[in-house]
Amino acid sequence: MKKSIAFLLAALFAFPALAQTYPTKPIRMILAFPPGGPTDINARIFALKLGESMNQQIIVDNKPGAGGNIAAAEAAKAPADGYTIFYNTSAITIAPSLYSKLNYDSLKDFAPVGLTATVPLVLVVNPALPVKTVQEFVAYTKANPTKVNYASSGSGTITHLAGALFATQIGLAMQHIPYKGSAPALVDVAGGQTQMMIDTINTILPYAKDNRLRPLAIAIQRRSAALPDVPTLEEAAKLPGFEMSAWQGIVVPAATPKDVVARLNAEINKAVQNADLRQRLATQGAEPLGGTSEAYAAYIRSELGRWSKVVKDSGAKAD
Repeated sequence: MKKSIAFLLAALFAFPALAQTYPTKPIRMILAFPPGGPTDINARIFALKLGESMNQQIIVDNKPGAGGNIAAAEAAKAPADGYTIFYNTSAITIAPSLYSKLNYDSLKDFAPVGLTATVPLVLVVNPALPVKTVQEFVAYTKANPTKVNYASSGSGTITHLAGALFATQIGLAMQHIPYKGSAPALVDVAGGQTQMMIDTINTILPYAKDNRLRPLAIAIQRRSAALPDVPTLEEAAKLPGFEMSAWQGIVVPAATPKDVVARLNAEINKAVQNADLRQRLATQGAEPLGGTSEAYAAYIRSELGRWSKVVKDSGAKAD
């Protein structure tokens, strides 16, 4: 009995020491979108900075599809040892309102680590369309209801919901064309296979600069320094309070040791103060966040309620 107690005490006292040595091997960062998309760009920036600070490689593992649910389910079932982290988006707070069956629970299966960044959304159109303002786009779409559809990075993603909510509030009947990520969706909008998309500013900027896409409005309530001449949707379409931005963060499997969560949170907050990281995000119109794990947990809970209302108001469905 004494030997058993001694062994148990030794194990208990050894745990903090083990946590302090974390990480001792490369970390896998699961990502729900394909390479080249807006989330992928930011995830790789954070993976690089976190890896440099923690002296371990962080390997981005792209798992696109099903509105982010494939990646989320895999991350939820991963070993809770800190060597699998999930670079998540608002998808984990949108999915519960869109899908009747999920292989994960957004609240129970994850331990929030911290917010990383937020990226405003921008309404863009194919430049061949004879429109230069949101009002002209609305008029053209109403006059040509079978000629205009909107693309998204996948059913149930924020780009899908933003397009659906915009169409509903303006009174447009547009067909939704889902893709497996923003990169292929924007290629088709630029090529004229689809006509409109509301996507993150960091992804549309290269297209806008090359005049391959025409930005008509930004979907937040303030103009962006990255596109200073582009009005807000509130200004351009008389949509008061219309705000859509793609926030991102890191969560881990729920049973991950608290010391490991605390270490990862500290590293995120260190990274968002890094001048190089901030500059890289700024060039894409993204803003660094950070904060406590507790604040992130509260934010996830509030976003679950917010997106439930958005899904209901927009009438969006997972195709």
